Amino acid sequence: MRKVASFAMMLAFVSGSAFAADLPVKALQAPPAPTFDPWDVAFGGALMNDYVFRGITQSNHQPSVAAYFEPRYNINKDLQLYVGSSTESISFANRAAAEVDIYGGIRPTFGAFALDFGVWGYLYPGGSCADNVLTGGIPGGNVCPVSTDTIFLANGNVMKKDVSFYEVYGKANYTVTDNWQFGVTEFYTPSFLNSGAWGNYASVTGKYTAPSTTFGKSGIGMYVSGEFGRQWLGTSDSFYGVNSPLGNFSAGIPYASYNTWNVGIGFTYKTFTLDFRYSGTDLSKGDCNAFTSAFNASGTANVTAINPGGAGSNWCGAAGIVKLSADLTAMSNLK
Repeated sequence: MRKVASFAMMLAFVSGSAFAADLPVKALQAPPAPTFDPWDVAFGGALMNDYVFRGITQSNHQPSVAAYFEPRYNINKDLQLYVGSSTESISFANRAAAEVDIYGGIRPTFGAFALDFGVWGYLYPGGSCADNVLTGGIPGGNVCPVSTDTIFLANGNVMKKDVSFYEVYGKANYTVTDNWQFGVTEFYTPSFLNSGAWGNYASVTGKYTAPSTTFGKSGIGMYVSGEFGRQWLGTSDSFYGVNSPLGNFSAGIPYASYNTWNVGIGFTYKTFTLDFRYSGTDLSKGDCNAFTSAFNASGTANVTAINPGGAGSNWCGAAGIVKLSADLTAMSNLK
């Protein structure tokens, strides 16, 4: 009986297996491959208590607002093309009240290296002559006595009506770990601020990003970053020339090259960043005045070879900057 029972169980098992093999089997569907959309757009804005560019205020140490828009095309995951435009409110001696930037370039990546090459145009619409009006609260004086492209200020400074210029640039950033990044930058222009003087800016940068768990599950991030750079400058055209007791520079003044630095701490939450930063340069007040043509420069004690009048400007001095910004991308934030 035991042999019969064992044989019956084996027969049932074989029959059941054969029956199961005859059943239609539904094939598992592979998930659809994700589609690659090469297009993206980055955009955002900022509010800051001072707009500082390479250590020099562009807004007379007053608040400034900014916005940008940057379409991007990703050829692949390691190569991106981009164009963009940004606008910042400023306060220049020629009464230009806005800086409009137009730029474009290419961003290749090679493992931990991220590169960026492009051209950046700085446009300053609205520049004009003094024409007996207040410029930054300072009386303008004469009605452009030399040229309609000139602005003369009460403190003796002059500035061209059009100071627009462009730079070619290259950047390299190396990500050491998820927390540490280091980089270098290089910018060159044949005529900085349309002064006739060539300009070359190079800097080194560093950034430490705190672990995402630093503030628990709050979603708040933190970083510390800094930059040290040097701005080399050539000789201006004769428009800015002076005949100084320390030298005849009527054909153009040799602008003083200078070092600049900034260091700060920032906090991020979703698309927002709050950045606290200290910025400074080693430019003297006299050479700063010669370079910026500041409308509120004053005094007579800051005499240099290129600043014989002695007026001094604090536009190149130490500054504390607080900036609140929002940065979004269409692919990440608008889905």
